[in-house]
Order: sequence, then structure tokens, then C-alpha cells
Amino acid sequence: MDLYGWIQLTLYLLILLLLTKPVGLYLTRVLDEEGRTFLDPVLKPVERLVYRSLRLEPKNEQDWKQYTLSLLAFSFVGLLFTYTILRLQNLLPLNPQGFGAVSPDLAFNTAASFTTNTNWQSYGGESTLSHFSQMVGLVFHNFVSAAAGIAIAAALVRGIARHTSKTIGHFWVDLIRVNLYLLLPLCCLYAVFLVSQGMIQNFKPYEKAMLIEPVTIQVPQKDATGQEIKGKAGNAVMEQRRVETQTIAQGPMASQVAIKMLGTNGGGFFNANASHPYENPTPLSNFIQMLSIFLIPSGLTYYLGRMVKNQKHGWAVWAAMAILFLSAFTICWWAESTGNTRLHVLGVDAALGNMEGKEVRFGIFNSTLFATITTAASCGAVNSMHDSFTPLGGLIPLFNIQLGEVVFGGVGAGLYGMLIFVILAVFLTG
Repeated sequence: MDLYGWIQLTLYLLILLLLTKPVGLYLTRVLDEEGRTFLDPVLKPVERLVYRSLRLEPKNEQDWKQYTLSLLAFSFVGLLFTYTILRLQNLLPLNPQGFGAVSPDLAFNTAASFTTNTNWQSYGGESTLSHFSQMVGLVFHNFVSAAAGIAIAAALVRGIARHTSKTIGHFWVDLIRVNLYLLLPLCCLYAVFLVSQGMIQNFKPYEKAMLIEPVTIQVPQKDATGQEIKGKAGNAVMEQRRVETQTIAQGPMASQVAIKMLGTNGGGFFNANASHPYENPTPLSNFIQMLSIFLIPSGLTYYLGRMVKNQKHGWAVWAAMAILFLSAFTICWWAESTGNTRLHVLGVDAALGNMEGKEVRFGIFNSTLFATITTAASCGAVNSMHDSFTPLGGLIPLFNIQLGEVVFGGVGAGLYGMLIFVILAVFLTG
């Protein structure tokens, strides 16, 4: 690792460490129904209006059964909401490309994926979904699934911290306050920053650009019905096609990417995700995106210490997560910077390391750092293709995934996942 790599890694960890306490303190106030924040003068009336509209009494806390049922009911309704939007996409507004309705199986797959904060994608965003589907159907879940994860973590911490109480908070209050006081304000600022870096935010139809150097490609020949024409051997009959234009996708991207990263969602606007120049335009945007993935999970460790009234517990969890993260990154970076040994045998110069599947503008360091962070947090965003990593380098993202997102982890999920390991360790060691 060169000097710039060491400086960037040190800067990343230092900023993350410095932000842990203020984020944790703010989370403590947000997750306390009576907690006051600097946004109260503006948002408190909105919060009360939401409670009145939903006929909620925030002081009436729920036990674990009521809390769980509320979470499941909300998730089920949200799944149906997104499924309906995707199935009716061709009838809804903000569809300048005229995309048709999403097929039933893909609509269910996508709705279930985003409802659970999994964000597995079996489609190309820019070639399948309209602006409305992206912005309303998916971004809605980016917010509420992240808020639900934080709410569950808060409920577990309350259960640990409270020795006599039978209640663990109020799911609807937690959900509303996390979105209103934490995610929405942060994402508004974050989206403005991303736009300043060159990320697009519009509702325009896709643009057509003339290629400076047109290319000729071979594509399967199709009949009048759109079916591929087969030859005598059963192979597709190919024809040459001259490509003179390129389609450049447009849409409300900055607003989606902001919560995609802060909520550790990861579902990309583009099929290429954060390796696309529109979705990750500059080195600074790349650094901030990596930082934003760990920001809330890191702050939740401080929240844990505040709630159990022993900050050493919170820092112990943070340190354990940081050690696992640094160990994983070191191995991943070393494996990728060493390059592919099979190419060495052939005499290929691999001085830059294994650059297969990586953006030249990010290089080995930023690609492996991003890969380690995003898989540790179960985020899903990528700025390089992990299946193009070397066997040992690719083992690290896979290992992080198998750990179950406990190395800082997803928002909320990382903390309660790690606490399960802590509880198991206490019982196993006696």
C-alpha cells in the first residue's frame, strides 16, 4: 500500500471515530420519545400531526409481541404497495421511456428484496424501471426498511437496559422519529452534496449522444415477431449492426443514492451501481459514500453504551468491529494488489494488480476498501465487480457476507447481530 493509501485509510477511520459520538448522542435523543433535538422547532409540529393523523398515543409503549406484530404488518403492507407500483408501472406517471409493467415474478422478487433491506436486484434499473417506480416504489423502502432496522436495534437495547419493564418502546414512534429526525434531514444534505459532485437529479427522458467513433457489432437476427432466427445447427443467425448513438439514462438519482448508502440498502439506480460515473462521479463522492455506509452503524455502538450506562461496552463493540474490518480489508487489498498468479506465468505485466472488473479511476485500493465496507455492512452497493476478484481477494467479501453483517453491519442489523454474538459468547464461556 502506498503513502496515499495509508493516508486515506487513516483519514477514513479517524473521521468515522470522530463522528461516532455525536451520531450516537443524536440517536439517543431521536430514539427517546421525549428527547429533544435541534430540529424540534421545525419538525415537532409535523411529528404531532402524524401522530394525530394515525391516532397514535406515543407514550403507550408496546411489549415485544405488539412490537413484532406492528413490524410484520407494516412490512407486509409495504411489500404489497411496491409490488402494485411495479405491476402498474405502465399506467403510472414519470415514465418517459414508456417501460411496460414489471412481470409478476420480478415484481415480487424486487418488492420482497427492498422490503427486507436485502436490495438484491435481478434487473437493470435504467432499462426496467421508470422514474416513478425508482423514486416511490424503491426509495420508500430504502427509508422505511432502514428505519425499521434501527428501531429493532433500539428495541433490543431497551430490553437489555431495562430490568423491570415489560415494554420495549413503540414501533410506530420509532419508525416515524428515525425517518423524520435522522434519515430525511441527513439525506437532504447528502443529496445536495452528491449533486455538487456531478450526480444527476432530474425527471428528463433519456438522452441520445452521437458516438465519436461508431462501432459495428454482431447481434442475433430476429423475425417480424421479435423471435431470434435459428440456423440449421440450432444456433442464432447473426447480423452486423452499426452503432452510432449511445443512450444516456437520466432520472432522480442523487436522492436515491443518498438513502441507498446511509440506509445500507445498496440497490443501484444503474445496473453498474456505484461503478457508474453518474452514480459515483468523483474520488470525493466515493470516499463519502464509503463513510456514509458505516456512519449510522458506528453511531449505534455509542447509543448502546449510553443506554446501558457504561460507555466502555459501546466502545468494546466498536473496537471488535474495527479489528474485524481492518483484518478483512488488509487481506483483500493484498490479494488484489498481488495480482493473478496465472497471468504472471504467462509473462503479463501485472504491476497494477488485478484490475479485472475494476474502474481505473478507483484502482485497487478504493475498490477493495469499498468491497470490504459494503459487504461488512451488507449494503450491496459496489464500485467493482466482486466476482472478478482473485480467489483470496473474493473470499473476503464472501466471508463478510457469511458473518451476517456484524462488522458494523447494516443500520440496526449490525448492532443487534453483534449483540447476539456477545450474548452467545457470554453463555459459551460461562
